[in-house]
Amino acid sequence: MNETRQLVNTLKRRLKIQGMTYRDLGQALHLSEASVKRLFASGRFSLDRIVDIAHLLGYTLAELAQEAAVAEKHLHTLSAVQEKELVSDAKLLLVAVCALNQWEIADIVERYQISEAECIGRLVRLDRLRLITLMPGNRIRLNVARDFDWLPHGPIRTYFREHGMHDFLSGEFAGENAVMAFSHAMLTDAAIARMQTEMRRLRQKFAELHEESLASPLPKRHGTGMLIALREWEIGAFSALRKPAPPHPVTNRHV
Repeated sequence: MNETRQLVNTLKRRLKIQGMTYRDLGQALHLSEASVKRLFASGRFSLDRIVDIAHLLGYTLAELAQEAAVAEKHLHTLSAVQEKELVSDAKLLLVAVCALNQWEIADIVERYQISEAECIGRLVRLDRLRLITLMPGNRIRLNVARDFDWLPHGPIRTYFREHGMHDFLSGEFAGENAVMAFSHAMLTDAAIARMQTEMRRLRQKFAELHEESLASPLPKRHGTGMLIALREWEIGAFSALRKPAPPHPVTNRHV
């Protein structure tokens, strides 16, 4: 990918995160919305135009170039050691999750029992872990790819399974934005494989909607959990009623 295209993709991402539409950008640049769309579609930006848009987004050209370069090296996972450090400190994990959800320092301090100094201290640790880069003015830049995920059997997933799963499932799914459904079926191996594919698609859609929602102000976004699980299973009360397996027939061996 050439350098100009990297800068343009970074501009697109920042526009989306900050909730600025092509119409808003066009008004600021004294261009029509259609002209702005053609500009981004073609990728033919002059350096001055890139600088103008970067300034509108609160970035210098150097900062924009740095973010574009980092975007090519975003993390897809952390190491087990890095995840272990996150779960060793509840406030560090809290700040990490908030940062991954595009919260600003002021949002975190307003919502949770953590001082600004404590929050910045945790962000410095996240910077050392390469999860974020703490920019001038204490702005937060994420260093994770769009498909970033925790290790399948790592410390983070273990932590949420031990501390969050019961809390999530024990709540009442009765609110306007809540839904809970459980189904049971007898499936073949082929059907299970197809179901797993559909579940991956649903998880991807969930991630895409999360990205879209980042353009909205924080008060309009809600922390939302979605549990997707599938395994061969029978309720314990039924398993207890199963007949013992018949003994294997003994065959006589001729010596």
